[in-house]
Parts: sequence; structure tokens; C-alpha cells
Amino acid sequence: MVSSPTALGPEPAGRPSPTTALAGAASGRTRRPIGRTNRNTDGRERLSVSGGLAALSLDAMASVSYGPEAIVLVLAAAGGAGLGLTLPVTLAIAGLLAVLVLSYRQVIAAFPDGGGAYAVAKRHLSRRTSLVAAASLVIDYVLNVAVSVAAGVAALTSAFPALLPYTVQLCLGVLVLITAVNLRGIAASARAFILPTAIFVGSICTVIVAGLLRDAPAAISTAVPATGPIQAVGALLLLKAFANGCAALTGVEAIANAVPSFREPAVRRAQRAEVALGALLGVMLIGLATLIGRFQLHPVEGVTVLAQLTDAALGHGIAFYVVQFATMVLLALAANTSFGGLPVLARLLAEDNYLPHVFALRARRQVHRYGVLVLSAVAAVLLVAANGQMNTLVPLFAIGVFVGFTIAQYGMVRHWLIERGRGWRWKLGLNGFGALLTFAAAIVTTGSKLSEGAWLIALALPLLVFGFESVHRAYDRFGASLRLGQTPAPPRPGPSVVVVAVGDVSELTRRALAAALSLGDEVAAVHVTYADEPGSAERFQTKWEAWHPDVPVAVVESTDRDLGRPVVEHLRGHYPGRHVFVVIPEVAPQRRWERILRNNRGSVLERAVRRDTDAIVCRMRFPVPAPRHAAEAGAPAGA
Repeated sequence: MVSSPTALGPEPAGRPSPTTALAGAASGRTRRPIGRTNRNTDGRERLSVSGGLAALSLDAMASVSYGPEAIVLVLAAAGGAGLGLTLPVTLAIAGLLAVLVLSYRQVIAAFPDGGGAYAVAKRHLSRRTSLVAAASLVIDYVLNVAVSVAAGVAALTSAFPALLPYTVQLCLGVLVLITAVNLRGIAASARAFILPTAIFVGSICTVIVAGLLRDAPAAISTAVPATGPIQAVGALLLLKAFANGCAALTGVEAIANAVPSFREPAVRRAQRAEVALGALLGVMLIGLATLIGRFQLHPVEGVTVLAQLTDAALGHGIAFYVVQFATMVLLALAANTSFGGLPVLARLLAEDNYLPHVFALRARRQVHRYGVLVLSAVAAVLLVAANGQMNTLVPLFAIGVFVGFTIAQYGMVRHWLIERGRGWRWKLGLNGFGALLTFAAAIVTTGSKLSEGAWLIALALPLLVFGFESVHRAYDRFGASLRLGQTPAPPRPGPSVVVVAVGDVSELTRRALAAALSLGDEVAAVHVTYADEPGSAERFQTKWEAWHPDVPVAVVESTDRDLGRPVVEHLRGHYPGRHVFVVIPEVAPQRRWERILRNNRGSVLERAVRRDTDAIVCRMRFPVPAPRHAAEAGAPAGA
């Protein structure tokens, strides 16, 4: 039996395996860690620039459908004077977008292993700050999935009201579809989503160009404009409009979080994808804001601002429905950004011992399967809890991402103060200015949405950080107990015994004892009888003596039909200070449905022995062939 610290998962970061260290020294070269895939051999499973835009930027792309509307809804409170400031506010957001793109372009170069704000904070800020950044990103990624799926389904049910009663089922169906695509690998999801992304971007650009070429709207919505009390244009109103419009910036960080997902040269491709995202997003936001002012649009109940702009630019014909359908599809697929970014972030957290190590495991096609599945499961819970209603989830959205933005910007300020380098002064100024802007946006956004449920985010952040630290403390305790990083003393044999738990004299018992005799020199059996079954102990003893397997057996009695406690007391009383191996024989039917015919005594006994003793438990499962195989082999069909 081979024992290894890696049974717990990947070894804790910073604590090299003694075996790996010795092997590396002996060979005179550094060994590549197990599980690391050579990037040059799996290029097909990684992203190109266009693939990166399709896989990691859908959240940001789709935000142009609700970002301008979020600005208009706030400025409409000041009437025409407020709506006239839509373009200036959008330009301010576009300026912040440019700052973020340039900053994350630097983050990509400085942290090619991904992680974004978490990686920046871990190196240049405190450990706790890095965990706050990670927690904020995790929360935002999960909410992005739920909001995106709910928004896409809301667009579908708006077009087909008959589907409204099935909102939750549709949400879960879309979530299952996106999850299934991502389990095939991030490159597969990119290939699947390139066409919808291209259609959406082309549709929005067509609306902008057609609208700019028109002297008057092609069509105007006949719905009644939303009305309310008129407010004066002030700094607070503008700040709130700015903060609401900054929802269009969610997803800008996803590329920096997932740099290892790109083909080589990964850094250069990721930087190009980041710049391309910023350019496309900026053009679409400014173009739509220009059309809002040009056509003097107002909020209309039941009609989105994008629908009004499409009406005005293209008319209410087939082009209108193409744009609406493309928007609906992309809103639903925007969840894919989280599936590209969160599993990579979870891998980094797992490698640093802040998440279970299973999140660092990578399957074929570069899939971090556990990250994908857990993200999908949590998003499904949110969708069910919110009954698939987007408006229930939106107030919680985009708060976490501003926390991550601010930490990343401030961390890059520290980076340039330490690293310096060419042009470091203007880069420091750029990141410092960006940190101030995103910090202000985080404060205003949280304050304005506090009564709408933002307090849940304020509560979830410290709880998630506490969870990270609890996992880290547990792994530290495991490492100290196993003395990872230290060269252990040479192994020496000690007194040991193999104890076989037997239920009856049968072929199963014979095979279990035969296996046990090959494992150790001393083998014993233990059998549990129940006090309310008189004569059972004598009957078993008679069978055993008649069989005479040359293995001593201890018959222990249970007074309350507890199977585990008598065995535990027997092991403690008869084998103190010895290495004890407990063998639990079980049958393993080949037919799946026959597995429900087994009792769970093995599980009960295993839990008791593991919990209350230091014994090593081995559950030996002996296959029971299907009837035709059993007939051929002359073996019994059951045991």
C-alpha cells in the first residue's frame, strides 16, 4: 500500500514534494509539475484573439444593451436637461473604460498566470486584500451567470408571453446548455459563440451607422413615456448615472483573469483581445449615446432603449427583429464570460490553498471541471431562489466587480512604485486615476443600491473571505501533520495485523481472507452478533470450526444492534500500539440496477472505524458476474 501527501490533492504551494525535489536534484534539471500541460502541444484547446472575445467578453459586449438604459433611467429624473447629459456621462464611462483596458493590459503582462485583481493584490498588497479581491470576483462571476441567463430568458418571454409560466425551467435549460458547452473546453465554447457575437456586434454597429445617416427617426415608439417628479441636475444625480452606467464595464477584467487560456504567445494574444474588447465596447457605447441625444429618446415603459434606437434607425421591420433576437441570444450567452474566468481564478485559489484542491484539477481540453460545475450549481440555486426574475438579481450585480477594479488599480500603483521601469510614471498616474474613479463608482453604486439588496453583497464578501481562510488553515494543519517539505525518517516495519470483518461463512469470506493473508503475516477475523438473536453466535462458531480456515475469529456481541461500536471496541482492546488494517469485503454486481440490492453495512462499519480508530480501512469489492458469465465460469450468481 503506497501512501502519499498527494492523496489530499495538489501539494500546497510553496511546499515542494521531497520526492520531486530529490528527483530534480538527481537528474540535474527541474521537473515540470505533474498536471501541467505543455502549452505548445494543446494549442487547439486554447484561445485565439477572436476566440477570446467570444469566450471571455460576452458579458461586456451584452452590457451595451442595458448600460445606456441605466444612464437614461437616472437622468430622465431631471427631464430634458438631464437626458441631454447622456453623451457626456457616457464619454466619462468610456474614459474609465480606456483606463481599465490600459491597466488590465499591463496586468496581463505582469501576471501571465492569470488571476487579475487577486494576483495583483497577492503580490503587492496584503493577503487579506487579495482574498477580498478574489471574493468580489467570485460573487460577480456567479451573479453574472444568473443575471445573464435571466435577462436572455426575459427577452424571450417578452417576445413570446406564452412562455412566461416556464421562466425558471427555461433559465435552467439555458444554464445546462452553456455548462455542457463549457465542459467540452473553453476553445469549444469560443467556437460555438463566435457567430452569435459577430452577429450582435454587426447588428449594433448597423444600428449606429444607420441612425447617424438619418435626419429623422424611421419609427417612434407609440408607448407612453415614463414620467415622474422632475429633479434638478446636480452632482449626486450625475454620479448616480455614472455609477449605473458603469454596469457596462463588467467583464472587462475577465481576459486578464484567464491569460493561460490563450494560445502562445498568450500574453500578446490576451493583450490584443483586451484592446479589441475596449475598442468595440467604447464605439458601441458612444455610438448608442449619440443616437439617444440625436433622436431625443425618453424612457418608455415596457420598451428598452435599445429597442427604441433600433426602431428609430432601422424601422420596425425584419431588421428590428434580427437586432432584438441577436441581443436576446447574446444576453443569455453572456454567462460564458464567468465560465471562462472563474475556473481559472478557482485554480489559483486552490493552488494557494484557499479552495479545495479539486478546483486545481484539469481534465482534457483544458477544462477545470469542478469550477465549471460548482459555478453552474450555485447559479442554478440563485435562479430558482429569484424565480428567474432578472430585476431581483440586478441590484446585486456589478458591485463586486468595482471592488476588484479598485484593488487591481491600487495594486498596480504599488507595482510601478516597486518595479519602476520604462514609462513607469505615466503608468502609475494612469492606475492611480483609475483607482480613484473605480473607488468612487463602488461607493456610489453600493450606496444607491443598499436598500435594494446590496447589503447581501456586503455580508457575503466577509463570509467568503472567512471561508477561504478556513480552508487555508485546514491545509496548513494537514501540511504540518504530514511534515510536507521535510525529509522523513526511513520507513521501518512495525507490528501489524489484518482484521477481516466477516458476516457469514461463504465464498465472499474465503476470497477476503485469501486477500488478507497476502497482505500480512497475522490475520484475524471479527464477526458481530446481536443480543436479540439468541443462538446466532453459536451457529456461526459451529460453521467456522467446520470450515476450519486456520484464521482465528472473534465473535463480539452488540446489545443495541450497533454494528460499528463493537468492532471499534474490539480493535482498541486487542491491538493497542499496532498497525491495524481492516478489510471489509463486499459484493459488486455488474448490473447497475442490482447495486441497490446491497446493504450499506460496509459504509456504516467504515465510518465507525475511520472515525474512532487509527486503523486503515480497505473495502474489498468482489465482482459478481452477470448470469451468462456466471454460468460460463461455473460461479454463483450472488454471494
